[in-house]
Amino acid sequence: MSESQEQIKIRFITRDEDKTIHVSENPLYVPVSLKRYGLSEIVNHLIGHDSPIPFDFLINGTLLKTSLEEYLKSRELSTEAFLTLEYSRAVLPPDFLASFNNEDWISSVDTLSSDPKLATQSKILSGSYDGIVRIWDMSGNNEAQLAGHGGPIKDVKFISSSKLMSAGNDRQIRMWDATIPQEFQENGEAQQESISATTIAILEGHKAPVLSLALDSPTNRILSGSADHSLAFWSTNPDDMNASAPLINEFAHVSSSARKRAKLAIEDSSIKRRAPLSFLEGHSSPVEGVIFDKKDSTVGYSASQDHTVKTWDLVTARCVDTRATSYSLLSITQLDKVGLIACGSSARHINLHDPRVDSNKSVVQSQLIGHTNFVVSLAPSPNNEYMFVSGSHDGTSKVWDIRANKSVFTITRESEEKKNNNKVFGVAWNREIGIVSGGDDKKIQINRSV
Repeated sequence: MSESQEQIKIRFITRDEDKTIHVSENPLYVPVSLKRYGLSEIVNHLIGHDSPIPFDFLINGTLLKTSLEEYLKSRELSTEAFLTLEYSRAVLPPDFLASFNNEDWISSVDTLSSDPKLATQSKILSGSYDGIVRIWDMSGNNEAQLAGHGGPIKDVKFISSSKLMSAGNDRQIRMWDATIPQEFQENGEAQQESISATTIAILEGHKAPVLSLALDSPTNRILSGSADHSLAFWSTNPDDMNASAPLINEFAHVSSSARKRAKLAIEDSSIKRRAPLSFLEGHSSPVEGVIFDKKDSTVGYSASQDHTVKTWDLVTARCVDTRATSYSLLSITQLDKVGLIACGSSARHINLHDPRVDSNKSVVQSQLIGHTNFVVSLAPSPNNEYMFVSGSHDGTSKVWDIRANKSVFTITRESEEKKNNNKVFGVAWNREIGIVSGGDDKKIQINRSV
């Protein structure tokens, strides 16, 4: 028998909850020349579906990107091996859906899914270098423009369907009440400033720009990371925190128009000014990214330009673990179901490490390489525990599957300007909306969720 006709013993398994695509786990022999498409044909034949379903295949946790023969050679295995192939529905490309024009560079984005119980529709939140926070509907209508910051916005987050927060170069975190009038909820109309948005609290204490925000909804707690090298711990309820006085000369560094807006806000006695519940100190350079542990809200993580990832006990405000790398870290996210932390770096790659492993034994578990410039934003997939999206100054967003050795999809900007001149500053991934990104092309771009 020639090499191309050689066969190997395999069996198929799946974890998919859809019982209609389950097949017998009895072993069978297939040609070693088969790739994903040929293996998909076999599974579709076994399940007997009228419409073929594309599948992806894993062998020992590794995504199969080649033929079975090439896989065997890479692992120095013979055709006498018995392989177990785990199959799942293939991920579809993140096709371009829409883009919305903004007036300035977009630094950050967040999303809100629709909620039939609250009669709310899907929304996109954006922060811009012009100091304005904007709320968008899915038709690209700018429903509200929230002015109050005295400089560029660095991060934005929805707290709930009617509340949100923003942080910026003016060293402030602002909490906003953005209530949708009932008539707009009922008839679905959307027009600029149809949402009434007001500042309900100003959170202050950082002595330099606030670069990143994280929210833990179950505990109503907020984490912030700042260029002053510190983290701060806050509450979404202003009454949980002590009052604070405006910082001395806090508006000396901003433009005259921004200074006027900020001073008017100070004069409004209805706006509460609050100090943090605690400061977390230990970094020696700007803190670019902060997150809560998704399984334990008393634990937080931070990524800094000082080359380290730190783990924090938020109850005692102490650093309990530090992982050192050789490059500035610019973004962070968690893949909680597989126990990994991902950090984007100035060295253009993404680090993966397990915070549960002794830091003396492992600093970086693996690196994902593919970007050609700083990796400044990360967001986990809502659909797949092994996937996340990254945004980079190389002008692309990349979709990663940690079971593969490279990105599975690259999303380019759809702007009319030269794509290789663009930078992506912020990404978000929503099951309902898709992959949302913003950058220096002044556009919010939406690509289909994969």
